Amino acid sequence: MSDWREFGPDTLSPPLRAALAVFARHGYHGASIRMIAEEAGLSVPGLYHHYRSKQAILAAVVDAAMAEMFQHTRAAVEDAGSDPVARFENLVESLARFHMARRDQAFVASTEIRSMDPDVRDHHIAQRDSQQTMLEDSIRAGVESGHFACEHPEDAARASSSLCVSISSWYRPDGPLTADDVVARQLHFARGMVGAGARRRGR
Repeated sequence: MSDWREFGPDTLSPPLRAALAVFARHGYHGASIRMIAEEAGLSVPGLYHHYRSKQAILAAVVDAAMAEMFQHTRAAVEDAGSDPVARFENLVESLARFHMARRDQAFVASTEIRSMDPDVRDHHIAQRDSQQTMLEDSIRAGVESGHFACEHPEDAARASSSLCVSISSWYRPDGPLTADDVVARQLHFARGMVGAGARRRGR
């Protein structure tokens, strides 16, 4: 990936893009297969040709979102090299930018966990936990290197992640804050939660 900070047009298939729009507008339980099919310009049998059920569509939408998020966060970690502070900050920035660039995907993945069948939910939670572990590991590495003063890396990682997840519910591209403004604020908050050294606060 040439630049993990950049998000181009999504690569969702037309049926999944249609489902995402319908889920974001009406919620999973308020959406129907017919509504999704109409949004996609397909017949109901045509939509079933691609996906066997509404639950399978939800799973595919969320999996696509998580796959893209992981692609960017892993590239952000790789870009940081061996610097544990840069790794943590890149992860936070990557998550913040994802939740701005992919607001509908992030919103559906977060709010519709309640609507997932147990196997779909377990798979999604495992993916979410894997992302959380990346943050925890970066905080622990920062503590070990002496750059962070954080007694509870798991809680700090959870709080940092929650800050980023919440962005999808309030950020608007035409709002008063630019994407860079939002990133700067999230990094400020995140550094405070992990007890980052003063030399990093002026970044």
